[in-house]
Amino acid sequence: MRAVNTENALPYLPFARPTIDDTMVAALADTLRSLWITSGPQVLALEQALSDYHGGRPVRVFSSATAALEVALLTAGIGPGAEVIMPAQTFFSCANAITRTGARPVFVDVDPVTRNMDLDLACAAITPRTRALMPTHFAGLPLPMDALYALARAHGLRVIEDAALAIGSRWNGKRIGSFGDMASFSFHPNKNITTIEGGALVFDNDVEARRAEQFRFHGIVRLPDGTRDVVVPGGKYNLPDVNARLGLLQLARLEEFIARRQQLVARYFEQLQTAPPCTLPARGDSGHSWNFFAPLLPLDRLKSTRKQIMDTLAARGIGTGISYEAVHLTTQYRTLGYQEGDFPHAERIARETLTLPLYPTLQEADVDRVCNTLRQVLWEARS
Repeated sequence: MRAVNTENALPYLPFARPTIDDTMVAALADTLRSLWITSGPQVLALEQALSDYHGGRPVRVFSSATAALEVALLTAGIGPGAEVIMPAQTFFSCANAITRTGARPVFVDVDPVTRNMDLDLACAAITPRTRALMPTHFAGLPLPMDALYALARAHGLRVIEDAALAIGSRWNGKRIGSFGDMASFSFHPNKNITTIEGGALVFDNDVEARRAEQFRFHGIVRLPDGTRDVVVPGGKYNLPDVNARLGLLQLARLEEFIARRQQLVARYFEQLQTAPPCTLPARGDSGHSWNFFAPLLPLDRLKSTRKQIMDTLAARGIGTGISYEAVHLTTQYRTLGYQEGDFPHAERIARETLTLPLYPTLQEADVDRVCNTLRQVLWEARS
């Protein structure tokens, strides 16, 4: 049942919503009835399906994409004393994963149009301690991959792609994750497909995929006599079979979901006209999977704050989000010496961004309603 906004009796439109149908619900029930509900055959099946989707590369799934990022860093041998370059405009999990390994996140600014990490600035930030680049494919828009990997090769760096938002995205016709070093995907409910919670790592080779298994489950290896040994201080990041069963059915519909997202985004670009005008995201090409749609508000021409705009939209039945705050200005990462003014593009995006509703079950009429409501709210808020 869709929530109803009592003010205008229209359904409330959240900014994100997973697509779960009766077939998926029945499949989860069947998995529960099997009584094999933690990691087992469904996990193996999902890993194989994800491998097939990414050209046969080895894949391991995890309890979250955050866990996958941390394991990727550990698998690459990154730890205390190392630096990892990442964008200042992304979700907090990237910096946290780096920090938890004992390495140091080094932030750089983003391109103001694509909102992806500026590779020229990343190059300038490389030091003798730099061990890896961790770029984010912002909203599902791929970075210029040729330039990214040329930079990594020139300096002998690993690349750990934060592709949390980008499963199904393509660069020059090739799926993100089907080439390159390591790529991490998220299956949180607001991503392109969901396993309720969960994530995956795509690897370049089987050796590192097997090493990641050790970090995923307590560092355990089985000995020939049937006993177990611990070879690394691993965590517990395994994905249950219940989640994996949902992921299998979601993956089967991924291309359908992406096509629908692209249709809805095209409608946004067609309909979203405001006065004063919002700054729309980079449109990209057919390879953009559009995990979310986040224009920038013209706050310098409004008498209302973003919070007031969001509250007014919510009262009129439109849910919104923030994608994202500037990581370097959080309390945790100011301790590294970062301050306001360091990365102006990331900071402007953080101040002005507003994530609008986008999910496969949204209708064109819903998009029109979002655009009309936003236009009215901004008109009322003009300074």
